[in-house]
Amino acid sequence: MNDGFVSIEGLSKHYGEGDAKVEVLRDITTTIEKGEVCVLLGPSGSGKSTFLNLVGGLEPADGGSIRIGDTQLTTLSGHDLVEYRRCTLGFVFQFYNLVSDLTIRENIEVCAYLSPSPLPLDDLLHSLGLWEHRNKFPSQVSGGQQQRCAIGRALVKNPSLLLCDEPTGALDYNTSKEILELMEQVNQRYACTIVIVTHNDAIKHMAHRILRLRDGRLVEDARNDDVRPAASLEW
Repeated sequence: MNDGFVSIEGLSKHYGEGDAKVEVLRDITTTIEKGEVCVLLGPSGSGKSTFLNLVGGLEPADGGSIRIGDTQLTTLSGHDLVEYRRCTLGFVFQFYNLVSDLTIRENIEVCAYLSPSPLPLDDLLHSLGLWEHRNKFPSQVSGGQQQRCAIGRALVKNPSLLLCDEPTGALDYNTSKEILELMEQVNQRYACTIVIVTHNDAIKHMAHRILRLRDGRLVEDARNDDVRPAASLEW
């Protein structure tokens, strides 16, 4: 197996026991190179979010290994696991989970304190197209601007890995395109490795690597040699 930045071997996860036992991930082995955009596809119930939770250190695996850079994630616990999530990882969810009584700037700024080497806040606000909205509260901006803030909150820590769980799922077509273009820019500007979980098959065309899950099994693991600009995607 290639020695990638994200290296996963024999990963498995189940929920429940006995007759209620459900195998959610079955013997997943793959790699993602540093600086790649990876799109993870599959229908509801295929194991996509569970995969993201395991790589994000939010849940323990039943078997197999996950290595992120030099960190063997599946052997971490307690303080070391917290430090991994704090320093290495950024997480973007479908629903923005912003703090309603903090401004856009403050929502991002609070996460800067988690990192030993945060990105410059003003530069990031400009890059995200949020500078003119920085002193507004989440209720005063659009859904797309709230998602930009959520991305900024994850990105300000200067993570080496950005995990995005259905980041366009709650957005309309045009706003979804804007968010995908922003993620493309984030990848290019900050050299951040990005994993995007989505139901939308069209998004795979902007990715360097395409993974597809079905019933907990990895049924597609392909390098995309024809990466297209996010602005050109149609669905």
